Amino acid sequence: MSVSTTITVVGVKDTINALKKIDPQLQKDFRTQANGIAQPAIKAGKEVYSQVPLSGMAYNWTSPGRSRKNFPFKVAKAKKGVQLRIDTRRNAVGVILVEQKDPAAAIFETAGRANPNKLGDQLGFVGPGRTRLIGPAVYRARRGIELEMEKMILDTQRVVRQEL
Repeated sequence: MSVSTTITVVGVKDTINALKKIDPQLQKDFRTQANGIAQPAIKAGKEVYSQVPLSGMAYNWTSPGRSRKNFPFKVAKAKKGVQLRIDTRRNAVGVILVEQKDPAAAIFETAGRANPNKLGDQLGFVGPGRTRLIGPAVYRARRGIELEMEKMILDTQRVVRQEL
């Protein structure tokens, strides 16, 4: 008596999660390759930070009622905060993301996006779902990496199918 199973890998999330089930080292290799391919977009995201947006952002700033320090905005920390993240959660919006981890730079990128406020007014308009600098920079650089990333994902899907 033989037993057969069929596993279908539909998308990128499923492929990445299947890699972890097959062999955790395959998933680590995938993340390493994705990080290498995304370097032009990450570099473009880092290059947009060249100065402190507003002079007051260079000083310590704690939100009222909170003990967490949001500022000072430092260019070196803003550049270091641009990182690649692979998000395979069920409700994730994107799978392979270039995001800003530094709180001060993230506040700068999105202030005034949902609700008009003084900080957002001083920094300038940014539409809902948009960012000031990192989004447009990564969008311009993404054309150079899309084909390589797609090829790597298809190759990975092929490996997953062979392993199963």
